[in-house]
Amino acid sequence: MLLELNQLIVKAGHQLLIKDVSWSAYKRILAELGDNRSSRIAYSQGMLEIMAPLPEHEVAKVIIGDLVKVLLEELDLEFWSLGSTTFEKECMNAGVEPDDCFYIQNEARVRGKDRINLETDPPPDLAIEIDITCRTRFNNYQDLRVPELWRWNGRKLEINLLFNGKYLESNTSSIFPNLPIQQVIPEYLMLSKNNGRNTTMKGFRAWIRQKISSDIKS
Repeated sequence: MLLELNQLIVKAGHQLLIKDVSWSAYKRILAELGDNRSSRIAYSQGMLEIMAPLPEHEVAKVIIGDLVKVLLEELDLEFWSLGSTTFEKECMNAGVEPDDCFYIQNEARVRGKDRINLETDPPPDLAIEIDITCRTRFNNYQDLRVPELWRWNGRKLEINLLFNGKYLESNTSSIFPNLPIQQVIPEYLMLSKNNGRNTTMKGFRAWIRQKISSDIKS
């Protein structure tokens, strides 16, 4: 007996794995689920994953994304944030919807485009995943050649850099090599829970400006 998608219920904080899904079936599922949904989809080599995030997940996603935007603004780096856009590449048999993602080094190559085609366009330079309820699989991002992947598990920010097609965990970010990203992002994320979003961003912006100023003087 075949199940229809509308018969499947994925509770918040849980995930559903479906194996032996063809590329064409994956595309049909994406089309049937549509864009206006709370669930997120990942696909790699026939394995389809449907995830339903918790509020805690969404809060961390927004705050970390906002902190990255402040960083990029203060460092005067052009960027394009594409949130949970669906990225896919048929020749790699992979597709993913990150919690958040940024074009930074390759921003000029995709600037102004209404659609991203990974057959001809580069992947995002940075992807961010919130792994509070389930752990992100590397496969999709490795297959799509995303250079840097951050994973936040509620306690630690894990930085992964792509090297020879595989991710290696790193203590530093290739995008922000001179900043203690692993320490400062979790610190300000925790501060936002007590101080509020706006106060936290103002404090973070002031910290970055002080850091830049001290680096110039030294």
